[in-house]
Amino acid sequence: MFGNSDLDTRIRSRREWVFLLLAGIFLGSLTMLNILGISRFIDLSALFGISESNDFRIMVAVGVLPYPITFLCTDIISEIYGRRRANMVVWTGFMLNLWVLLILWFGGWLDAPPSLMPDGTLPLTVEDGQVNVPHGYAFYEIRKLTFGATFASMIAYLTAQFVDVHIFHYVKKKTKGAKLWLRNNVSTLTSQMVDSVAVILITHYYAHALPINKEDDLFFTLMMFILSSYIFKLIFALLDTLPIYIVVRKLRAFLQVEDEIA
Repeated sequence: MFGNSDLDTRIRSRREWVFLLLAGIFLGSLTMLNILGISRFIDLSALFGISESNDFRIMVAVGVLPYPITFLCTDIISEIYGRRRANMVVWTGFMLNLWVLLILWFGGWLDAPPSLMPDGTLPLTVEDGQVNVPHGYAFYEIRKLTFGATFASMIAYLTAQFVDVHIFHYVKKKTKGAKLWLRNNVSTLTSQMVDSVAVILITHYYAHALPINKEDDLFFTLMMFILSSYIFKLIFALLDTLPIYIVVRKLRAFLQVEDEIA
């Protein structure tokens, strides 16, 4: 049998390990988002029953795929550990963005090839009808896309995550701690709309990194990217309502907490 002191030590250790796991999933998902970013767009129109003849497509950047997990993690941390811990994770994610940019810049600066183009990529050459891809091309192409997408995501990320945490605790206060489903969905759906609008507009107007042809209708195309991103996030936000109830209930029992951990 464990004494009270041993039990307290075990519970404190358990709480910290769970926090580190949630923060690790959050930061790992965020890193994938930044590095993969807009390196590829996936057409999910068929999953929504949209025919190929329709001009509107559900186009989702591959970096968006792990993004809904970040809001799930911050909501669980907010519910179990409180607003201060959730904000701490958000700021750590912001510093991680800066670290990713620093490593990409430094990796491209060291021993940079003389053929490096002004836009930060290597030139492709065609010989005998075949495209020759220079050594290191993949790194410099990803570097270029990541620089543009990460700057946009840093602004959108900070805004959206703080909106998520603020609304989550505002609704929690108004409902006196009841209706977890309400604060989870309201905070996530609002913050992800903020994120979708901000990241698409900044990526296009500042980084010029979206795959938009000059012949395309700009307003329609931007709205398509914004709605595609938001619809994808919306579906996952609604689907995580039941899981977050189950996870929070299990964690409260596992961590032996009734309210937020100070």
